[in-house]
Parts: sequence; structure tokens; C-alpha cells
Amino acid sequence: MNAHEMFDLAGKVAIVTGGTGLYGTPISEGLAEAGATVIIASRNESRCEEYAKELRERGLYAVGMSLDLGNDESIEKFVKVVTEKYGRIDILVNNAVIREGYGDLQDIDRERLSHTLDINVNGTLLLTKAVLPYMQTLGEGSIINISSIQGVMAPHFPYYDEDQSSPVGYTFEKWGMVGYTKWLAAFYGKDNIRANCVSPGGFDPELVTLRPNFYRTYQEHTPLKRWADKDDIKGPVVFLASEASRYVTGINLVMDGGFTIW
Repeated sequence: MNAHEMFDLAGKVAIVTGGTGLYGTPISEGLAEAGATVIIASRNESRCEEYAKELRERGLYAVGMSLDLGNDESIEKFVKVVTEKYGRIDILVNNAVIREGYGDLQDIDRERLSHTLDINVNGTLLLTKAVLPYMQTLGEGSIINISSIQGVMAPHFPYYDEDQSSPVGYTFEKWGMVGYTKWLAAFYGKDNIRANCVSPGGFDPELVTLRPNFYRTYQEHTPLKRWADKDDIKGPVVFLASEASRYVTGINLVMDGGFTIW
């Protein structure tokens, strides 16, 4: 197979949860640019469709749909609509994350934990469960879970401002995402379904002005000497979604400019 063809996603249908978020936006864009039909999904359907329209105006294939990962009926309806309209699901990117209820260990309680875990953990697992039968029918599929460098290391608190922190639940969930990826890869490899993870480093343009000291310190302690930008995650996701990675499963691709090697 020609190397260019290996990265071509034409004819593939991809779902991106949290598809208009900080990383969801470039992920959706990158998959569409590679030729996939991208279903941009979140609770805010109008926002998803607005972004999908921007991509369609560029000649790309995208549509916005409503999906509430905290509601079983919403998950079931979403998957049914996608499969009835497109007949297949080739790629699932589990990117959605809610942050309401996060806090330091001394600040959380069962109610706050239940809220975030129900979306970020339970919802992710249940959506994957709903999608997998369609990938099994196809005889192939690619599941890409979005973790974080905080899924491979602890937050480096000495770099933080005095009033800055990193929620314990986020680290807990992101480490779990890496383990979940390996479980999926091990269990569904027999069905030619691949599962991989991407763990991005820092990317938040607002921190340039909101946290200039942290932003500067982070860059100084990154081998590539810069913050990530929106295009940096496109390549890893397209690679893992495409035939270019057809013999790659169960990995955690760390995309952090080298931050975690020091």
C-alpha cells in the first residue's frame, strides 16, 4: 500500500466526543482533513453543528450531533442515528471530559466525585460498549482515547503558581484511561479492533495571559521549548485512526514536546 494511501481516511466514519473542546476541535478538523466523515458530538448540539458547518464550508465532511454521556438513552439514540445514517462506525475518539466537581482531595465529596466519574468514566465506557458491535460487524475499528501527561506522571506542583492546583480526580481518571486502553486492545484484538491512547502535554492559549509564570516555566522545562498548539495533536490521532498504524495497538503515545522525559 502506498504510504499516502495509508493515511487516507476517505470513506471512514469517525466520532469525536467533546468535539468542540480545546483538543476536540483540532482532532475533529484533522480527521476531516484526512478524508473522514466526522461526527462532532457533545451536549451542546448547536455548537457542534456550528463548527461542523465551518468544516463543510471548506469542503470537508462533518456533522454536529447531541450526545450526553451521562444519559443512557442519549448514548443509545446517538449510536442508532449515526449507524442508520452512515451505516458504519470506523473510528471512536473518546475525548470528552467535564471538570465540574473537580478539586483537591480535601475539597471533594461523594456527590462531586459521582458527577465527574459518571461522565468521564462511566459515559466513556458505555459509549465504547455501544459502538463496539458495529466495529465487530465491520471486522475492524480504531478506538482512540485521549488521556494527558497527567496519565503518565504526577502534576509537577513546584511549577505552579501559589493559587494554582491540579485536581486529584483528573489525574485519577487519566491514569485510568491509559489502563482502559490496554484492556480494550488486549480483549478486542481478536476482532481486529485496535485501541490506542494519546497523552497530550500542556495546551491552553488562555494561560499565556492568565498564568504567564507557569506558561514560561513549562516551556523552559520542555525540551522543544514551546507550548503545544492546536495542530500538534492532529498527526498522532490521524496516524492512530488510519491504516498507517494497522499493527499498532495498546500504546500510549505521549505528545508533550519531551516534558515527561526529564
